[in-house]
Amino acid sequence: MIAVLLALTALFSPTPSGAQAPLRSHALSLLGPARLPAGFSHFPYANPDAPKGGEVALGTVGTFDSFSPHIVRGNAAASTSLIYDTLLRSNADEAEVFYGHIAHTIEIAADGMSVSFELRPEARFHDGTPLTAEDVAWTFTTLMTQGRPHYRQYWADVAAVVVDSPHRVTFRFKHAGNRELPTILGQLEVLPKHWWAGRDFTKPLSEPPLGSGPWRIEHHEFGRSLVLARVPDYWAANLGTARGLANFDRRRTEYFRDPTVAFEAFKVGQIDFRQENIAKNWATAYDFPAARRGLVKKEEFRHRLPTGMQGFVMNTRREVFKDVRVRHALALVFDFEWANANLFYGSYTRSNSYFSNSTLASTGIPQGAELALLEKYRAKLPPALFTEEFRLPVTDGSGNNREELRAALNLLRQAGWTVRDRKLVNPAGQHLRFEILLSNPSFERIALPYVQWLSRLGVEARVRTVDPAQAQRLSDTYDYDMMVDVFGQSESPGNEQRGYWTCHSATLEGGSNSAGVCDPVVDALVEAVINAPDRPALEVATHALDRVLLRGWYVVPHWHSASIRAAYWDRFARVDIPVRSGMVLDAWWIDAASAAATDAARRAGN
Repeated sequence: MIAVLLALTALFSPTPSGAQAPLRSHALSLLGPARLPAGFSHFPYANPDAPKGGEVALGTVGTFDSFSPHIVRGNAAASTSLIYDTLLRSNADEAEVFYGHIAHTIEIAADGMSVSFELRPEARFHDGTPLTAEDVAWTFTTLMTQGRPHYRQYWADVAAVVVDSPHRVTFRFKHAGNRELPTILGQLEVLPKHWWAGRDFTKPLSEPPLGSGPWRIEHHEFGRSLVLARVPDYWAANLGTARGLANFDRRRTEYFRDPTVAFEAFKVGQIDFRQENIAKNWATAYDFPAARRGLVKKEEFRHRLPTGMQGFVMNTRREVFKDVRVRHALALVFDFEWANANLFYGSYTRSNSYFSNSTLASTGIPQGAELALLEKYRAKLPPALFTEEFRLPVTDGSGNNREELRAALNLLRQAGWTVRDRKLVNPAGQHLRFEILLSNPSFERIALPYVQWLSRLGVEARVRTVDPAQAQRLSDTYDYDMMVDVFGQSESPGNEQRGYWTCHSATLEGGSNSAGVCDPVVDALVEAVINAPDRPALEVATHALDRVLLRGWYVVPHWHSASIRAAYWDRFARVDIPVRSGMVLDAWWIDAASAAATDAARRAGN
């Protein structure tokens, strides 16, 4: 069964005594055989002979005051994670496949009750200290006891971690059913135990930490900029999982408080590369001198990734959102077709699933094995789940969504709300009102029309935009009514679902259950997803979970796109092949001739 669960690159083979042997491999895969053999030279999208050198300047909106992304306290620079290596590395062109990086061999016990990682003896931290199994075990234990709540959710089924030798570490499991546990343990960012001795792990970190990855922190100004420098004697530079990657000498990230200022910095060449997440900008804002002269390129990279769910999340910890009929009504009011035509230039697709753009999205009505699974909970589920396909309303895009407003008002009346003096009130005379918390001003153009549509029902909603650091603090403590959030998904959902949806996660500060979902049926279905014995069972359990979440109306669903929009100054080169993830900037390098022309144009004022 383990061979099916993990779809590794070899099958179990019996020992002479007839017992099954452990499964040893250079890779783990959740969906099928790994494509690349042991000892492969490089990932297909990387150029093993790519020249090293130059600098890439990136921009982001927000701030940072810490180098510790592993704890709740502080606002850590996201780039900090790039200084650490992991036991395994994913291939951006394969779904759910992980190859040995720090670990050269992965061993799954025959009974599925443990995974062992055999480490490369040459693995080193940047100070030359060997990276050992003791560092792996210390990192795991520290993150479990002092790290962000999602670590305890992810690794809840680990019973113990054991250092077998300086270069072998074993994780023992509570049971054998958690199919993805070995792979998520393989994604552990290994921290240096010796460097952290005498430091308080629970406090925000103000000094650059020691890492083992291809980058180290060279310079920083809190809240303004962070410069990572390529490690010239990087221990893994010649491994297939690293060759041809991390080609820039420096990776500089400039922080901006305002997205408009960030875009202006890109236009004048202070920033080299940006992903464009605003459809209006993509359609209209790139008509500036450098773009017209061909110095700035626009490109859409098609991807084949699940897009999950983005939406206006309703915090069910708040009394106003406790009734599912109210949540349903508020979701009906949002006119996506109008927004797509008038705000997004028709570039998006509505998300009708928490697992959009994948085979894991539920469709139709439940049948077969999925119906049998849901039958166990029929008494606790809405009858429509079994008889009607879930569909979001589709309007004519005129902005006069009267039919949806009437349906919403009917639901609100069923929930005890009535219109009195143009205000929607409950029997106690309390007005239905709430606040939409935003961390990015660009979302105001989406939230404000929604506020106007709500006002037609007598609902008073207001928009509050705060800086990203304040938004993070409010999010960590669940101090908001409604906010924009994204529930990212993969081809093989599993342990992260505990963090998104379960009763336990709803109480953890700094957790990812932003909607406050607490439903015994959801808890049971999450466990069914995590412990699915094979791919068909996983799809059945995920479809069922998706249906129940959708009928819970925890979010006002937004939209998704099957492409990554990127704009960049013409100074880069790359292996020009399609990649499942769309693009891998880490595999790009500086083209000397193009960079020289770009630099000359910048000096001349474009």
